[in-house]
Amino acid sequence: MARVCQLTGKRPITGNTVSHSNIKTKRRFLPNLQKKRYYLAEEDKWITLKLSTEGIRTINKNGLYETVKEMRSKGIKI
Repeated sequence: MARVCQLTGKRPITGNTVSHSNIKTKRRFLPNLQKKRYYLAEEDKWITLKLSTEGIRTINKNGLYETVKEMRSKGIKI
């Protein structure tokens, strides 16, 4: 599975590793993804989401059901 947050859409970005002698080599910065299980009480089932830590904070702030409704309206299958 790709390293993409299902809620925020965060993806790996590229940059440079810079050595002491200022030689630059390409590298990737990966998002901090976590696999998280939530119980969706309105539908009486467990869902597993691959979220960045920012996505987890968003769910804590807005609530799981509201966030899932918003994701489904954008076309994300859960």
